[in-house]
Amino acid sequence: MNATRTHPRLRPPAGSDVLPYVYRVTKYNPADRDQNGHYAGAEPATSDHGPVETAYLQAVAAFAEGTGVDQLAIREPQLGGFAHFGLEPPVDGYGLADLFPAGPTGFYDGALVPIAVAMELVRAMLRDNGAWCRLEAEGAFTVHVGWDQYLYIGSSLPCEAALTCTRALGLFPERLDASPYDFAPDDPAYVQRPADADFWARLHWTVSAHRSVFLEEVFAANASRWHRLTRDTIETVRSQLAPRSQLAIWPDLLTDVDTAVAALPDEGLVEVVWEDEDGQITSTVVDETQFEAATSQLAGARAAGVVSMYAGEDLPLFTAVLPDSDGVLRARWQTEPTPSDRDWAFLKTLWRGQVVTGTVTSIASFGVTFVDIGGFTAMINIPELSWRPFSHPSDVVSIGQEISAEVLDVDMVWERVPLSLRAVQEDPWPQVAQRLGQVVTGPVTKILPFGVFVRIEDRVDGFEGLVHTSELDESTPVVVAVGDALTVKIIDVDLARRRIALSQTQAEMPREEGDRHS
Repeated sequence: MNATRTHPRLRPPAGSDVLPYVYRVTKYNPADRDQNGHYAGAEPATSDHGPVETAYLQAVAAFAEGTGVDQLAIREPQLGGFAHFGLEPPVDGYGLADLFPAGPTGFYDGALVPIAVAMELVRAMLRDNGAWCRLEAEGAFTVHVGWDQYLYIGSSLPCEAALTCTRALGLFPERLDASPYDFAPDDPAYVQRPADADFWARLHWTVSAHRSVFLEEVFAANASRWHRLTRDTIETVRSQLAPRSQLAIWPDLLTDVDTAVAALPDEGLVEVVWEDEDGQITSTVVDETQFEAATSQLAGARAAGVVSMYAGEDLPLFTAVLPDSDGVLRARWQTEPTPSDRDWAFLKTLWRGQVVTGTVTSIASFGVTFVDIGGFTAMINIPELSWRPFSHPSDVVSIGQEISAEVLDVDMVWERVPLSLRAVQEDPWPQVAQRLGQVVTGPVTKILPFGVFVRIEDRVDGFEGLVHTSELDESTPVVVAVGDALTVKIIDVDLARRRIALSQTQAEMPREEGDRHS
């Protein structure tokens, strides 16, 4: 196979459904192996395109018949990359010619093919034509083609007749515990982002913010299509995507051709993307030995861009994988996570009403407080900082302070998490309501045309109440200064609107000592 095909780990993940009967089927006689198990016979590592290849295909058909399957699903399809290092020359169309009416885009994860087409896929893999995939009937049957004509067949049944047939064909079946090509995820703990309703809502918002973006659709490893998205084209493009595709959303990466050519590195692997005069977007993966040829391909292009192929460089805005029509994500491959994808994965662990711990990182000039909760920046709006009055958020929290707060909402589209600090504090208003009818003395804090505010608690962040002009004693001077002490009675506590009404005229005189400030 070509050098860009990466084989999975040699054992499936813990808990996976391993078929009980797995055989390695080869043309290599075990008697011709040396003491290290290496084959030392005369059989070539390439296909004979003749009777031996036919024997392999007949063996697969015999096991499929013995298991009772008549169609297989394509899993994790891969096409040849920018270079080919197979033992046989590359073939146009990767050996898929005439197998899929829609062309290579029909070679997608989950596509069901009859046994006859599956046999032709096995033939292409035996010939190292550039196409590779796993062929599966879930829980019943698997076919994997490895390097050097090694064939692995898994079945839920012993298939004794198929074993006899395979030996009669001159091939050598060997019982194994598992196929070395059983699927295993790159990162078992990674939660793949699906292209669900939240994804498309975020994409619509992103397009509105950027006017247009690019969607890279990877329908098989090393095979992609690019689409320019605007508000008018999103749904049309969406309806044409290959099932279970990997999706990557890029900002507008196309510029004038000269600028794109200047962006080519001195060496390395890059993807060159260009748009022709008709708006058709094409891409190709090249290395430094092919830069000159790639540059000549850009002649006549109206725009072009260059994207690094190395992990961690030139990341898209966010990625996802298409779920099936029922909303279930069955594709097993994983996209390279972007910062936005990591935020999404973290947000999936949060829920409304959850209490989280974080560190205050900054206080914006408009008052919003930002809090780091596990690497994600959440925010606390001014009303959610405290039940009690304050002049500035810095009166309540300080940068670097560790706090606990309640999650008010988890917005998966805008990727925002508003928090409430006051939600984890005891609400003091019910206690204030119990003071209805008390007479207190407190300082004037504000003077307005319709009355004055008086603080009724002996603390800096004490609650304040309004003494309406109609409740001011006629003997009170016309001009009352801030800081002057007034004796007032609490005549109403509105818990719904969080308001306190006071009266100077109703304040009883003389007062008991215990009725003073509390």
